[in-house]
Amino acid sequence: MKIDFRGKTALVTGGTRGIGKRIAEDLKSAGARVIVTGTKAKSGLKFKYYKVDFTDPDSTDRFIKELKGHKRIDICINNAGISRIDNIEKTKVKDWDDIVAVNLKAPFLITRAISKIMKKNRYGRIVNISSIYGHISKAKRSIYSTTKFGIRGLTVAASNELAKYGILVNSVSPGFVDTDMTRKILGAKGMKKVKGQIPAGRLATPKDISTLVLFLASDLNTYITGKDIIADGGYVDV
Repeated sequence: MKIDFRGKTALVTGGTRGIGKRIAEDLKSAGARVIVTGTKAKSGLKFKYYKVDFTDPDSTDRFIKELKGHKRIDICINNAGISRIDNIEKTKVKDWDDIVAVNLKAPFLITRAISKIMKKNRYGRIVNISSIYGHISKAKRSIYSTTKFGIRGLTVAASNELAKYGILVNSVSPGFVDTDMTRKILGAKGMKKVKGQIPAGRLATPKDISTLVLFLASDLNTYITGKDIIADGGYVDV
């Protein structure tokens, strides 16, 4: 079986680095026309690119209006995310507003907008990127976990509404993935510690997550909807 996205248009938010970048590249390699978002001005990309700051309501509104102008968006990967860690008594309301805006409100607004396009075409695949911190949590992750638990709720609710239109909505919850963001948050010592706690004996690569996302977003997936799949090397079950 081969995954083939020829003739499909895919949107990947946060598609300029880490997991999102790999997903965008793999979608393009499989034949999709790919649209990506990022927060910085870019040139020379092989994708259609939108500079969007989801913490800025005006920037977000402009992007949503642009989305509504597309006749086809067959696949949507809500991947953009941010994390700021701190003890709950020290967390700032600004951090709450920003993390919720990027990790939860943006996927809601995007899903609301593109579901109308997908319904007209009687076809769609939406994959939301959650996290193991949408299943478990730890100190200093109160805001981040709130958003990742929330996106799982959005996934289930949207799947119930949209399945009858041929639109399947799922989420993927990665564990620790070897990306710039993970290295920045954990540091070298933290990375080594986490590696020792994962039964698989390593952190995930972006490719590990992309392979799963592409299956859920493809025509090979004909019946899975409303589900969250954990890809963590066994970490949550230890």
